[in-house]
Amino acid sequence: MKYLLFPLFLLAAVPAIHAETLAIDPNHSAVAFSWNHHGISNPVARFEKIEGKLMLDGKDVTKSSVVVKLAMDGLHTAVPALDQRLKTAEFLDAAAYPEITFKSTRIEKGPMDTLKISGDLSLHGVTRPVVLNGKINKINMDPMAKASEAGFDAMVTLKRSDFGVSKFLTSVADELQVHMTISANSEG
Repeated sequence: MKYLLFPLFLLAAVPAIHAETLAIDPNHSAVAFSWNHHGISNPVARFEKIEGKLMLDGKDVTKSSVVVKLAMDGLHTAVPALDQRLKTAEFLDAAAYPEITFKSTRIEKGPMDTLKISGDLSLHGVTRPVVLNGKINKINMDPMAKASEAGFDAMVTLKRSDFGVSKFLTSVADELQVHMTISANSEG
């Protein structure tokens, strides 16, 4: 069972915004992942401590960038004993590697507000390139807060063994399905 990171994405066509830094809103964002357990079930875990920044170029989304950090102490499965076990050296080793980071290196815009966000994912002391498949949900000006806001979702499949987490590979799937939904906004 591994964790993911991931995140995240950048947006397109923001009216009245050229380049702006938006902070990820942890209260309206989530990173969740699932894995197959013995071929019987697909448990879900989530990271509840998310922080990061989007440098959003509203005129050319491909010039945008994102940095996301997930704190290991924010990992929750709804099973406290499993939460603790996943954080041990046997799996994620949260004491040695207290956070997961994703830093984008390239963003490509596709049809219908889709994105390919390439970047470096650092997890369990290993950094590897990954590509997130994203979709822009919405970019606009929040009329109440008078601040820019943006939201998007992204998915990626990761192999935990690629990041040095290989305990129980014969019975617990190597692949992790990661989904993130991100809300970000300016200070306003």
